[in-house]
Amino acid sequence: MTTVLITGSTAGVGRYLAGRLAERGMTVLLHGRDRAKLDAVAAETGGRPYVADLASLAEVRDLAGRVHADLAAESTDGTGLDVLINNAGVGSGTGRRLTADGHELHWAVNYLAPVLLTRLLLPVLGPGARVVNEGSLGQDTIDFDDLTMERRYGGTLAYCRSKLALAAWTFDLAEQLDGVAVNCIHPATYMDTAMVREAGVTPWSTVEEGGDAVLRLVTEDVGTGRFFDGMRRSKAHGDAYDPKVRGLLREATDRALAGFA
Repeated sequence: MTTVLITGSTAGVGRYLAGRLAERGMTVLLHGRDRAKLDAVAAETGGRPYVADLASLAEVRDLAGRVHADLAAESTDGTGLDVLINNAGVGSGTGRRLTADGHELHWAVNYLAPVLLTRLLLPVLGPGARVVNEGSLGQDTIDFDDLTMERRYGGTLAYCRSKLALAAWTFDLAEQLDGVAVNCIHPATYMDTAMVREAGVTPWSTVEEGGDAVLRLVTEDVGTGRFFDGMRRSKAHGDAYDPKVRGLLREATDRALAGFA
């Protein structure tokens, strides 16, 4: 039985994937912030609900602990998670906000949360497991001297730099892990989701299009350390491949997650 954890399962691509994966007979672990919405998806899919606010590093750690404990109790070898889909995110329509941990919101939810969750769940990812990071073609240079964006802020910039970081970390993690595939994907452009509509953008594509592209990375062997634009292999922003940028990102990430990972 394949077990999949999807963050942000109550709407958009996450909800679509929950249904599709459940239809395939997989065990689906559902994550969301809203208990009522999460329970509704669980009732539809038969999935297991886990409530957590990914803007809080403490809640991310708690989420990982609960998933880890549940899977370890059911596994004979201490593993049990076959696929982790880091889907949850904050869109560009959100104004500048700092989390309780002092991080800019997009950076916290779109980048730090998936990094921390993945690190903490590595012990339950068995051989042949897959990590799918939902990124974006929208990526921009990171100012490591202004990670809270006090000097220069824009919702789109905040979103794009968090997605650049996600891609760069994907490539780093893929190089570190043996036997676990790690890939990053831009599912589709401006899907018909609440995130896109709240940003005041007219949707260009459907949730189904994006969801099916992500589903392919779950069900097919596409290699590791790669970036995809929908169904096509593509390239991330050049900085995501730059050793200096990746080194600075690792240092900043380790500082931010100290005491949590």
